[in-house]
Amino acid sequence: MHRYDMVVIGAGAAGLFCAGIAGQLGLRVLVLDHAARIAEKIRISGGGRCNFTNRDATPAQFLSNNPHFCRSALARYTPRDFIELVQRHGIAFHEKHRGQLFCDDSAEQIIRMLLAECEAGGVARWQPCGVQAVRQCGDGFEVDTQQGTVAAARVVVATGGLSIPKIGASDFGHRLARQFGHRIVEPRPALVPLTFDAAQWAPFVPLAGIALEVAIETGKGRERGHFVEDLLFTHRGLSGPAILQISSYWQAGEPLKLDLAPGRSLPDELLTAKARSRRQLGNELAQWLPQRLADTWLAVHQLPATRPMPEVGTKDLQRLAESLARWAVVPDGTEGWRKAEVTLGGVDTRDLDSQTMESRKVPGLHFIGEVVDVTGWLGGYNFQWAWASAAACARGVAAQAPAS
Repeated sequence: MHRYDMVVIGAGAAGLFCAGIAGQLGLRVLVLDHAARIAEKIRISGGGRCNFTNRDATPAQFLSNNPHFCRSALARYTPRDFIELVQRHGIAFHEKHRGQLFCDDSAEQIIRMLLAECEAGGVARWQPCGVQAVRQCGDGFEVDTQQGTVAAARVVVATGGLSIPKIGASDFGHRLARQFGHRIVEPRPALVPLTFDAAQWAPFVPLAGIALEVAIETGKGRERGHFVEDLLFTHRGLSGPAILQISSYWQAGEPLKLDLAPGRSLPDELLTAKARSRRQLGNELAQWLPQRLADTWLAVHQLPATRPMPEVGTKDLQRLAESLARWAVVPDGTEGWRKAEVTLGGVDTRDLDSQTMESRKVPGLHFIGEVVDVTGWLGGYNFQWAWASAAACARGVAAQAPAS
């Protein structure tokens, strides 16, 4: 039987990174993954260029039932640490928006970098190779795989979440956690487009493809989310960064509150235009909104699009300003796992050690990355959690390993 210091289940961002670090720290490491292609989620991320971290990442951009859990790992492996690794591998990158860092060329560069780090650590990888069972045995574990049974002192679960099942996502990590007595925070799709009742959305269907910057919020108190981001109209509802961000905070039945002209004092500007402009109301509004949206908005609110500004009633202008600044809509659902970028929820962090990601219930069992109940905002934060949790685990295991 093959014996390893560490068996990592999952060859995605967290799994490969953990394996590479552990191998370079002197551990004998095996990585297992059931998928035929390696790190497919990295490959498709960021439009194929991989938004591999966010320069401004802090614990404030992460959601969890235990919000302080992520602090330790994020503090000990920072965006700067990963940026330095990327630079050592000669990967050119750029900042696209609000600290979001992307490869200039291709996400394949990040995958090759992770594989090179694993090779430097002498990491073995069996792929495709499904895991059939994991059980405690003596002072370690036995892992039954499609290529036979292996023994390991440590097992690291880096199987990811439920998002994008077509590339191999499954609930294996959650099932394994439950097998060993761990609690699971109920998973749900996050960073996902929201849908609306067809009848309710009918007037806005022709706006599919229109985008604009908005302020958006939902929830209250600690559960409140608020962003200023781009909104995209679709045939079924709303998407774009604003919606993906707010979807992690949205609860079924709750309204979203949108300001379609953030940073503007619309009542004052519309009244000023009434006094000074001869444009029709629809043309005046199109200075602030895309023309098609302006026309549709006025039709939905039964306001006179073709009336010259001086002839538009003050109350109508005030009603228009109010409707734009406080648009409240209630989604009827999400696009689900097939469109979700990440999973909200997962292995309950109350059962894990924040220093090493080790189970408090089963010594030697670790959970890292998206399988854990730590979910970042859109914009490279979830990759940073993958790197940080992986580094915490690998270093923690290496520090506890007996001298060879």
